[in-house]
Amino acid sequence: MSKQPSEKDGKLSRRDFLKIVAAAGTIMTFTPFIDWGKFMPNPAGTSTERAKVILPDSTQANVNTFPVNYSEAVIYPTTGDRVLDEEPFRRWQFIRLPSEFGGDKNDVSAFRAFSMVCLHLWCLWKYYPDEKKKRGECPCHGSMYDARNGKAVAGPAALQAPPSNVLPKLDLEVDSDGFLWIPSAVWNVNSNGIVGYGRFIRD
Repeated sequence: MSKQPSEKDGKLSRRDFLKIVAAAGTIMTFTPFIDWGKFMPNPAGTSTERAKVILPDSTQANVNTFPVNYSEAVIYPTTGDRVLDEEPFRRWQFIRLPSEFGGDKNDVSAFRAFSMVCLHLWCLWKYYPDEKKKRGECPCHGSMYDARNGKAVAGPAALQAPPSNVLPKLDLEVDSDGFLWIPSAVWNVNSNGIVGYGRFIRD
């Protein structure tokens, strides 16, 4: 005589459901305290020496020649290997801000460099300099970023909790000849950020 299936077979009991909810709550509680930099695919090979901001035409960016309200994709850190240097996690949007955001100043404050990896689902976003936009925008799901600080202002990335709503950034320096440099980056949420995860904005 075959055993008849009970009414509960194939159903999730209330007790099991509560266990799952409790486990998920515990994970979410401790998520902000995890050092994600150890697990995320951040650019490797950063040296202690500063690096030049090298544009796609192989020249070094200069405050006297780089146009206002304009951007280029740059690679950091470079390895010398063409394949490795094409990794998305090494791609940064190097931006000279529009005039109304201080882009006409001839110093380092006119420039920004943000990771091109969108914080939503890791598509590559780009900067749109036209009159209406003047912001970063992801073509996949419409996340939009403020060019001044890298914070998501619209789209799914803007709905994510800090630090996952602010793009990682590179610090920049300018020398006496106007050439732009990148000091060594620190990959954690309180400094340059974690590529693909985000950073906190310091006041």
